[in-house]
Amino acid sequence: MVHDRAGQPAQPGDLVDVARLVTAYYSLTPDLADPAQRVAFGTSGHRGSSFATAFNEAHIAATSQAVCDYRARQGTTGPLYLGIDTHALSEPARATALEVLAANGVTVLLDSEDGYTPTPAVSHAIVSYNRGRTVVNSAAALADGIVVTPSHNPPGDGGFKYNPPHGGPADSAATSWIQDRANELIEKGMSEVRRIPYTRALAADTTGRFDFLGSYVADLPSVLDLDAVREAGIRIGADPLGGASVAYWGRIAEQHRLDLTVVNPETDPTWRFMTLDWDGRIRMDCSSPYAMASLISKRDEYRIATGNDADADRHGIVTPDAGLMNPNHYLAVAISYLYRHREGWPQGAGIGKTLVSSSMIDRVAADLGRRLDEVPVGFKWFVPGLTDGSVAFGGEESAGASFLRRDGSTWTTDKDGILLALLASEITAVTGSTPSEHYAALTDRFGAPAYARVDAPATREQKAALAALSADQVTAGELAGEPITAVLTRAPGNDAAIGGLKVCTDSAWFAARPSGTEDVYKIYAESFQGADHLARVQQEARDLVGSVLGQD
Repeated sequence: MVHDRAGQPAQPGDLVDVARLVTAYYSLTPDLADPAQRVAFGTSGHRGSSFATAFNEAHIAATSQAVCDYRARQGTTGPLYLGIDTHALSEPARATALEVLAANGVTVLLDSEDGYTPTPAVSHAIVSYNRGRTVVNSAAALADGIVVTPSHNPPGDGGFKYNPPHGGPADSAATSWIQDRANELIEKGMSEVRRIPYTRALAADTTGRFDFLGSYVADLPSVLDLDAVREAGIRIGADPLGGASVAYWGRIAEQHRLDLTVVNPETDPTWRFMTLDWDGRIRMDCSSPYAMASLISKRDEYRIATGNDADADRHGIVTPDAGLMNPNHYLAVAISYLYRHREGWPQGAGIGKTLVSSSMIDRVAADLGRRLDEVPVGFKWFVPGLTDGSVAFGGEESAGASFLRRDGSTWTTDKDGILLALLASEITAVTGSTPSEHYAALTDRFGAPAYARVDAPATREQKAALAALSADQVTAGELAGEPITAVLTRAPGNDAAIGGLKVCTDSAWFAARPSGTEDVYKIYAESFQGADHLARVQQEARDLVGSVLGQD
């Protein structure tokens, strides 16, 4: 149910008490007997609030030591790029991490101006440093990185994610090892955690500086046609939503001489300038019309308006004709445009999408004559393809994507919200039509899908059963009046387990996945037969999954 103040400005009672939050970070000690207080890496690292003893000094010190131990096991000896976003817990966690990293002799590169660092800027730095270097080249120690961010999560949360030398999100083997080692260190009373005081860590010979902002912004013409944007005079409004991209947008406007206004240049750890999300909480979700309400209200002032979440790995696209675009719609448009306007891309490069992204992408891929690689949820699955060029674009339904440079080489291997936001202006400049106008043309050709995600209750045992399903457990022959054409528990693109179930027909599909944090499972569904048919798909999805899980 949508909160009655969703989309309305935050009030004083909605704001986090930053002093109490930071005090809780340092004063509360996790009890690992409570699963909610253990280090737990999801699709984008460990996240939690210090109020709930889920993101505290012990968690970050132990996780940082675990990263050091993991690096040693992997033979990673190059610099570690350390970035942070604007959440209140990010700076304390960065200080804790640096104390541990320095004590372990790790070369750490901090932002040269002590600024905030978007996730894509860290990925770009890692990829750029490691280009041409290999593990077997003894003169070339590989770099990796850490980004201290809970992404779009509320102001009371903290987050910590590790990017290995490929520059993208760590895979499950790495995150499982790191989280298990971190919990082991906490259980041992932190006796094996090496650490020195912050002032010594900051002054250590191994602590250096790197110009994340300058390196990233200067390199943008290698991946985007910014000349076309400038020459077309596209008026752009960019809202960092109080996040790490704030200085980046100002530099982009200045250095590349774009008609670009930073709509809100403020940062504030309480995010008092935000409008409330669907549930009445402050959340920097640039794909939410409620969180983006302020920017949407200004849509007539700009040809293209964009938003980013706190670490700028996600994008939101606002146009005068449509308001905030559905992320699935924009992904389809971006793919359709890029594969027709990037002559330097490999001819055999495929398109990467997650299983829960719109089937409009499937139809666009078929029209382009390109291979479609459908993978489980999580951007980590796109890393190999973006690294070797076998995939030129990887995108997921939650407004995260990246793609290759114009010459076909790797740009980033993590989600890049700044890149996708600027692409909307390139599309408009080159074609004369906004991305939403392009999507309308796609629906004229391929049909207009209805897409939604809903939650259904499930116990921890039922969630585990759903994650372990096999295709032969589904015996139904029809879904919403159509023959079932596929029952998937493994992704077609890489044969990896999807941790749930996807059922397809010719015009519709649903996917069910257990939530990692709540006693629910998520049902994603889409129909090319309209909203009424979608509702039928959703209900039958609940019934089908419920029967398999033994629910009444």
